[in-house]
Amino acid sequence: MRALTFDALLRGLKRGAPDPVYYLYGDEDVLKDEAIRALLERVVEPGARDFNVDQRSAADLDPESFHALVNTPPLLAPTRAVILRGVEQVKKTSGLYKELIRYLAAPNPTTVLMLVQGAGEKPDAALLQAVTAVAVERLPPERVARWMARRAGELGLTIEPEAATLLLEAVRDDLGALALELEKLAGLAVGRATTQADVAALVGVRRGESLGDLVEAALTHQPLAAARRVEPVLDQAGMTGVRIVSALGTALIGTALARAELDGGAPAARLPDIVFRHILAARPFGLGNWKEEAARWARWAVLWRPAMMRRALRRTLEADVALKSSTVSGGRAIVTELLLTLTMPLREAA
Repeated sequence: MRALTFDALLRGLKRGAPDPVYYLYGDEDVLKDEAIRALLERVVEPGARDFNVDQRSAADLDPESFHALVNTPPLLAPTRAVILRGVEQVKKTSGLYKELIRYLAAPNPTTVLMLVQGAGEKPDAALLQAVTAVAVERLPPERVARWMARRAGELGLTIEPEAATLLLEAVRDDLGALALELEKLAGLAVGRATTQADVAALVGVRRGESLGDLVEAALTHQPLAAARRVEPVLDQAGMTGVRIVSALGTALIGTALARAELDGGAPAARLPDIVFRHILAARPFGLGNWKEEAARWARWAVLWRPAMMRRALRRTLEADVALKSSTVSGGRAIVTELLLTLTMPLREAA
């Protein structure tokens, strides 16, 4: 059975009655919570939810308690909802899993069961076949900005365009972190628009000191400018040396792809579109706006030659290995040395 997308689920809920069982899996937990809210809107009236919505962890249930949970009749309402989180924790050899599979063969028509699996877990093949499965994956970068605008509107928050750009540069496509920062900003900027200064104060990133600015300096052969950004970038919440080196590696690989297309005869004017099609085909995780990334890779490609690119990729890999085997907090020295030698010829770096 083909799984629905998050968008397809929302469209389907507008057209018809909900199905008896949903299985939400994938890597975007924030959107799973939005899917649950959308389902609850269709299943149980707000005034009846105190008595007709149950949310439990799968690890806390046994076969008997699960049976009672899903077969309890609704109170003064036509249907009730049961949200069961952490279904990946249920072993297939357990009595609870066997009871769940039996229930799925003939679900209670007055209960809508939502099975929620954590991010990073492989979907269960039996559940995929037995229920309405919904693959809740991370949003592409261009939709993250729209999601941020919608969430800000829900919070009554107005964000100046420059502040929104800075926030996205800092958080990128992590919806959980983005939602948290928006809530903090809503509490700070009451009755006025959020500014770049607000984002800098709360999120800890200033214009010119983002991870993207560091990568830009490195890929445009400005080693000193890149190295000066290491400390402010590493001081940002959730930032690590490994994350910096990973971003550099992604940018180098993308630039190498653009350079290969250029050397293969691709017209320079069409290079951004050609690279963008490669990104669309691969759908890599962790990039910013794909069209903007493609344009950057195409622009950087003319600055690199194959031999230089191979050396830079080798040094980046060596730095990644060193960071993952190092006990030095933050890895400032390793990252700084990489940036200072990234575009240096091999004989000079030795």
